Amino acid sequence: MTKLLSMLISSTVMLTLLSGCGNNDAEQSQSASNEPKTELVFANFRDIRDPNPHLYQGEMWFQELVYETLVSVENSGIEPCLAESWEISEDGLTYTFKIREGVTFTNGEVCNALAIKANFDAIWDNIDRHVWMESARLVASYEAPDERTFIITLSEPYSPFLTELGVTRPYGIAAPATMKNGTTKDGVIEYIGSGTYKMGEYIENEYVVMEVNENYWAEKPSIESIRVKVIPENQTRVLALQKGEVDLIYGGNLLDAQTLASFEDNNDFVVATSDPTLTKHLLMNSSNPILKDISVRKAINHAVNKEAINEGIFFGMEIVANNLYANNVPYCNIELDPYEFDIAKSEKLLDEAGWKKGPDGIRTKDGVRLSLGYLYDNNTVTDKSIGEYLQSEFRTLGIELKLEGFERETYFDMSKLGEFDIMMNIPWGNPYDPHAALSAMRGPVYGDYAAQLGLDNKSEIDANITDVLTIVDEQERQDMYTKILTDLHESAVYIPLVYETNKAVYSTELKDVGFMPSSYVIPFWDMQF
Repeated sequence: MTKLLSMLISSTVMLTLLSGCGNNDAEQSQSASNEPKTELVFANFRDIRDPNPHLYQGEMWFQELVYETLVSVENSGIEPCLAESWEISEDGLTYTFKIREGVTFTNGEVCNALAIKANFDAIWDNIDRHVWMESARLVASYEAPDERTFIITLSEPYSPFLTELGVTRPYGIAAPATMKNGTTKDGVIEYIGSGTYKMGEYIENEYVVMEVNENYWAEKPSIESIRVKVIPENQTRVLALQKGEVDLIYGGNLLDAQTLASFEDNNDFVVATSDPTLTKHLLMNSSNPILKDISVRKAINHAVNKEAINEGIFFGMEIVANNLYANNVPYCNIELDPYEFDIAKSEKLLDEAGWKKGPDGIRTKDGVRLSLGYLYDNNTVTDKSIGEYLQSEFRTLGIELKLEGFERETYFDMSKLGEFDIMMNIPWGNPYDPHAALSAMRGPVYGDYAAQLGLDNKSEIDANITDVLTIVDEQERQDMYTKILTDLHESAVYIPLVYETNKAVYSTELKDVGFMPSSYVIPFWDMQF
């Protein structure tokens, strides 16, 4: 089994990594000068696309650099940002924010409470797009009585409200002059905010240069510019890093375990990993004629060897997951009986459900083959390897698994439409888990909604999610989260694989590379040479 996994993930990557281990002229140039580098070169797998903070098509690292929010979600918790302080009424309904003085957008506009209200007007002009966040549903009113005061009133108390206000999309604040007719739902004229960096030179699908905001209200970053190169292929990114053409590769979806392992003993580079940030998991569509049978879903759960996947594909770098969320996620430290790896139990469940092996080894029932598709994102380097491994293992059980890899946007669209049998689901992670991830299950945000539609208790699950988001009593809230997570676990729709960490590989010249609570945020502002 280990040999099979090694064969699946081994490729010309290792040959590439073993060749050209020395640095190129970039290192010689640096050593010839005592001046520290001021431009960081980062490799990303795709273009920035449309990073309008009030929509969802753009790169989040770009949005985090350019746009700011009322508050910021930091490793230390909720911290001030555009709001220097706030007060919450005793009933938990009214939030009064004192807006920071002296903040301007990079086009010179003043960022005050009136500008923030203009952004909320734009967000609420397209509110149906944002109702996956419970805060969008619960805001009853907002106002800017003066330039330094912004007041939000909720219809019901909502404990994660500040956390959601710290999420750049959709709550990033854009320069009002960039809006089209006072709104952003049809795009913006320019990408202008008040953040640490501003957009500079840009060639679509090649690179973008981010320039430091010279008028930033807080301490300015030491990195004056960030050149982000679009390098879609993993091997090419790795080679560019080795040759000194880029300084940093950052993100769990851009770095597989084999690549990380190859850099571990290379003194010219640093490998860094965060604490677990999200759960990598499979999702089964309960509306599928085959998967609507819970016995089949349970059989597939018991057929997944998570330890082998972690060791063979993730080189043991992650933590095997038995629950949808890790125990360190708020309200998720609960005891659930795991679906242990047990092929004999899988076979028994399938036999009892009437699925018998045919001459070619694939099970059939009433003339239907036990054949399922596996939808995955081509841009995530480990997802195909996991699919290939499962394809081989499932065949011995009598299940045919067909791999269906697509570019990310197509993959997103298919998941929302429910056009999948089994898919590598889109994990949310901090700061969205569990409240926002569960909230989004009530509608076609990602694949969860469609996958749960075949469950007899789908309406009950949705109602309980609605309730838990507004429960005031802490113990009642915990009890409801426990029930929701138990119901989802017992439905056998989800197959947690590993609790995944965020990852980075970078030149030793680069210092202070760290991680934020969200795996989607890259703290370039802390880095220096």
